[in-house]
Amino acid sequence: MTGESEEVRRLREAIKAFAAIEDDAACTAAVSEALREWPDLGSELRQLREDRVNRLRERKKTWPEIAAIIGDVTPERAQQISKGLSGAARKKAKKAPPAE
Repeated sequence: MTGESEEVRRLREAIKAFAAIEDDAACTAAVSEALREWPDLGSELRQLREDRVNRLRERKKTWPEIAAIIGDVTPERAQQISKGLSGAARKKAKKAPPAE
């Protein structure tokens, strides 16, 4: 994949390493362990991104500039990321009944 960061490339290599485990039971156990950890790892990644987006804003980057850095998001989504709004939180907010 062209334009891919070194970190993403290494993550893809790690996934290939799981696939290369010849013993089905060992592969299943290793992948299962990684998947059990994924919610925490995903949360850590989202928090890191949120923190860095906010640092970009502190450095006077515009929302369109930040959206371009993130890639494949709108400036509005970049702003939501800065507030820690995940896809699930955004959907929940849309479905919530109006406050009385």
